[in-house]
Amino acid sequence: MSLGLTSVPSLRGEGVLAASARRAPRIALVLPALGAGGSEGVVSFLANQWALRGWQVAIVTPEADGTAPYYALSPSVELRRLNVPVRRYGPMLGAAMTARRLHLLRRTFLELRPDLVVSFLTRTNVLSVLAARGTGIPVIVSERNNPEMQSFGPVWSRLRSWSYPKAYGLITMTQGAMDCFPREQRRRSWVIPNQVHLPPDIVPRRNGNTVAAVGRLVPQKGFDLLLEAFAQIADLHPDWKLVIWGEGPERERLTAQRDALGLAGRVHLPGVSERPGAWIETTDVFVLSSRYEGWGIVLMEAMAAGLPVVAFDCRFGPREMITHGEDGLLVPDGNIGALAASLSLLLRDHSLRRSLAAHARLSARRFSSENVMAAWDDVVDAALNARRL
Repeated sequence: MSLGLTSVPSLRGEGVLAASARRAPRIALVLPALGAGGSEGVVSFLANQWALRGWQVAIVTPEADGTAPYYALSPSVELRRLNVPVRRYGPMLGAAMTARRLHLLRRTFLELRPDLVVSFLTRTNVLSVLAARGTGIPVIVSERNNPEMQSFGPVWSRLRSWSYPKAYGLITMTQGAMDCFPREQRRRSWVIPNQVHLPPDIVPRRNGNTVAAVGRLVPQKGFDLLLEAFAQIADLHPDWKLVIWGEGPERERLTAQRDALGLAGRVHLPGVSERPGAWIETTDVFVLSSRYEGWGIVLMEAMAAGLPVVAFDCRFGPREMITHGEDGLLVPDGNIGALAASLSLLLRDHSLRRSLAAHARLSARRFSSENVMAAWDDVVDAALNARRL
């Protein structure tokens, strides 16, 4: 089955709470890390919301002890770090570290005895299903990217094919992503997009003629394509600059590309914003240049903040958010010239920017925290009731 926001009622939680009247539900959320990122933001949001209701919530990550989370967490949320951080290892050491991670994850599940485990991202999903085998603990796995464009190698692909049918259910953020999985891997399925939840301490300081892009500095985000597009229009708009927020392995290559294009004084790469969402404060136009996405939460955050946006029509996410010409501009996937033309149109037309921004703010309400939380409540309700039965 598939659950979209078109059929989601408003936030309630009564179903789960009524079914769990004897005691508060115990939920364990598992993901690779708690740094800056879309999945990390979703997990932090869910944990805080459920803890606010009095539920017992634990977040389990392989991170090293003492690693500080990027997003604020309620003091009621328990953090369990396995101290086996995810990083690149050689084949032999990598296999050993994965085995240790699996052992510690299973031991943590047995200690926590959660009513439900919700796991995020493919390799962590596989380990969560394996770790819960024989415990009676249901596991819901959540894919957060475009399965068509991700390759995990033959071993992890086979493990996913074997383990996902044994999970209680599968969550994706778009129907397109869900359709990538064989029927046996999605016997129970829900489509739940990311929520848009802007930090309350954002103070707009705009009118600085700033185009912004946000994301990890990796090929997926297409910042190399964005640099090429901006180079085509930079001379037409000499008072505008481009800021690419984020960190990652492509920093050196992107910096070299920027300099080769003669954009050293026009393009800045300041790293990760000091506070979640702080990049919104100084942005006048937002651009999503990704080659592919699972959803593209920063695009929705920009729309909710009342920014004019332009995005590649990549799979998946932007088309679900943007109605072209009404609340944003969609550009043919990967077309650098079209991206340059759309950006140039926005930069020279103040009334268009204002109109798109106003409609973007209204469109973003479809993905409010209340609506998305209600969808997650339905999933938890179904899993807990099935376990009792």
